[in-house]
This record gives sequence, structure tokens and C-alpha cells, in this order.
Amino acid sequence: MTIEDLKIGNQLFRDTKFKEYKNDFETLVEKGQTPEILFIGCSDSRVVPDLIISSKPGDMFIIRNAGNFVPPYKDDNDYHGTTATIEFAVSVLNVKHIIVCGHSNCGACKSLYMDLENNNSLIHMKKWLQLGMKAKEEVLRKFDFFEDEDRIYRATEKISVIHQLENLLTFPEIKKRIKEGTLNIHGWHYKIEDGTIEYYNNMKKRFENLC
Repeated sequence: MTIEDLKIGNQLFRDTKFKEYKNDFETLVEKGQTPEILFIGCSDSRVVPDLIISSKPGDMFIIRNAGNFVPPYKDDNDYHGTTATIEFAVSVLNVKHIIVCGHSNCGACKSLYMDLENNNSLIHMKKWLQLGMKAKEEVLRKFDFFEDEDRIYRATEKISVIHQLENLLTFPEIKKRIKEGTLNIHGWHYKIEDGTIEYYNNMKKRFENLC
């Protein structure tokens, strides 16, 4: 896809989809956004949140980053893009649900098993990938299918989602709202190959079909 394709795409959007949602956009401009869901997904170009669940403008506040990782809460004066966006969604927008959505064929999870030590052009990426290391360590500790790379990567993707949910619980405001019953957190895994989604059943400690 080229820049010219994007220009044509915007014209097509204005001629078709924008007209379909014109009233929604006008209401969202006039009254502001009130999404009930914060969706934390991967930056992977194959994972398009609004497309895979057929949501419309105003339905979801969305964070996308490499690996759909959630940094644990840290009370300092540094720059925290994902953390700041989570805080805004919870404390300002008052979302009622947070979804952490991993996916199949995740490049970030696969990179956990690669040697990036000598690649100085990925210095920030190497630091970011530390947020997935607990998942890798758990996979290597618990499973014995090490010769099947695909199974290793799928297991890592799903276990990583669980650890990101744990990181959400390090946020004092999130923990407080969950205790009050005004906020719920969810772990999903999206399969690019067929469009299906599995959710993490915390009671049964396993992923099951969403629908």
C-alpha cells in the first residue's frame, strides 16, 4: 500500500463509511467520548481491533504496542506512554472493562527466543521485550515440546497475556476499582488464521473459545 492508496482510501471513507456513521461522529464531537472498553492490543498490522470485533466509532479506547505488553505500575517522573494511556482510560474515561488481546504469530513473543544482544539499533526494543520474559521462562519451565517452535510460540503468546493481566493489577486505581466491582479485566488471544478469539477463564486457568 502506498501513500496514494491512503489518499484514495480516505476519499472512499468519506464517500461511504463516514456517511454511515455521520450521526455517531457528530454526537461524539458534541458530547465527547464515553467508551466502556479499553482494548490493549499489538501493533501488528494484521491485528485490527475494530475489524475483528465489528466495533464502531466511540466503542473502544485503544492502545497498541509491540507484544500487547503492559508495564507494571511505577511511581516516577519518567515517560510512560502505555501507562499514561491506561491511567487516562481508567481514571478519566471510567472504562468498565480492560481487554489485553494477544494474537497468533506474534513477532514480539517470537523475538523473546532470538539473540538481539549485538543489535544496537534495537536498544529500546530489547528493553521492552523484558516485559515478556516471564512468559518465556514459564514456557521453558513447564512444557516439554521444545522441538515444536509453533507450539512454543503459541504457549508464550497466551501465557504472556496472563502476565500482562497481572501487571494491570499493580495499578492502584485498577486494583481498587476491581475490588469495588466497577472494573473487570479480560485476557484474549486472537488467531489470525481463522479470526477466532479465545478468552482466559481464570476459574479454570485455561483459554476457551469466546463464542
